Amino acid sequence: MVGVFGFAMLIQYFVPHPLGRVLYGRVLEWMQVIFAAGLVLGGATYAMSHLRTVSGRREGWIYSLLALAALTLMLAAGLIGGIDRGTLFLWLFNNLQAPLQQTVFSLLAFFVASAAYRGFRARNIDAALLLIVALVVMLGRIPIGEMTGPFLPDLARWLVDVPAVAAKRGILIGIGLGSVAVALRVMLGIERAWLGGRR
Repeated sequence: MVGVFGFAMLIQYFVPHPLGRVLYGRVLEWMQVIFAAGLVLGGATYAMSHLRTVSGRREGWIYSLLALAALTLMLAAGLIGGIDRGTLFLWLFNNLQAPLQQTVFSLLAFFVASAAYRGFRARNIDAALLLIVALVVMLGRIPIGEMTGPFLPDLARWLVDVPAVAAKRGILIGIGLGSVAVALRVMLGIERAWLGGRR
């Protein structure tokens, strides 16, 4: 079944027939229903997992209790009051969820700084080149680098626009080819790990 729908979606990109557009629209509608069902199933699985942790008093059960309380509160606020401006749901999201997310992302800065320190130590030619390019780009993007003249900012802009974009495109082409290979393996029935089976 996956192969049939996969090839049907693939063919409609290359054969501009009205039937293909109708089929594509219908499958998109089905995807919305499947997404909603998956969301409900994921929420139920999440709740059951934390309920087992709380009922068994396993390690960290207090965090599971907090997670269940937050899930219940947000679900009730969204179902009862809606999600429009001025509702409890949006207030909770803007004043609890968003600051918590910002806190977690701000903690990532320290991990990035630590990784940069380890990566930029000039132990060999490649690491030294990476360090020099990073310094040029950073100095070219700040006011001190601009005060030295136009050369440093122009070099930093060229490094970002030409070699970095070329590397990014190469990575994206590799990702695209890998995605196509995996999709073909799934559609042809070669890859069955996503069903829980063995390769």
